[in-house]
Amino acid sequence: MTEPRIYPLGDSALVCEVPPPATLACQERIWALAQAAREWAHVVEVVPGMNNLTIVFDPLCADMDALAREMAQAWDRAIGASPSTRQVEIPVCYGGEHGPDLQVVADHARLSVEEVVRRHAGAEYVVFFIGFQPGFAYLGGLDPTLHTPRRDAPRLEVPAGSVAIGGAQTGIYPAASPGGWQLIGRTASTLFDPARNPPALLQPGDRVRFTIVEGA
Repeated sequence: MTEPRIYPLGDSALVCEVPPPATLACQERIWALAQAAREWAHVVEVVPGMNNLTIVFDPLCADMDALAREMAQAWDRAIGASPSTRQVEIPVCYGGEHGPDLQVVADHARLSVEEVVRRHAGAEYVVFFIGFQPGFAYLGGLDPTLHTPRRDAPRLEVPAGSVAIGGAQTGIYPAASPGGWQLIGRTASTLFDPARNPPALLQPGDRVRFTIVEGA
């Protein structure tokens, strides 16, 4: 695996970044590094991302250069780990008003709509990280034949629960928001609830499967 680049983000954060592509092996190593970093003195926040990890530290107490060295050494020692072993099923109504871009994905893949649905629902996904909005899980494991570029013009509002494809990944919009991914379906599952513990339904490392349901 390529060695990471470690660089400062302002005067109170460090980023450890690995070049693309995003792989499960890289994410597992990021998770292992995150577990180690949470134990370091003066680190106040650890934020795993896609092929990267950001640590926020107290600049009045921590030495940035020493932390950078510790991060590099910890990366060399890191053994792939998953922070979760949960399996989560998400029911999805594909196509129609729930998935207005399903035909776009099918045309791009040169497949039938039915085959796109079969392949999308037939795979097991892994939550690589949570980002963009609370509870938005970036899922790895999308069939390469379904990789589809984002829309040229993002929508001003994507409905909550929309299941979408953006490039090499698939994900679910927890709340209504602007978005440029291709919408192929929708789920009634609540992806983020502030009153729930934890608030996000999906967590890094979770294994996710989509189940096909009929919609109105």
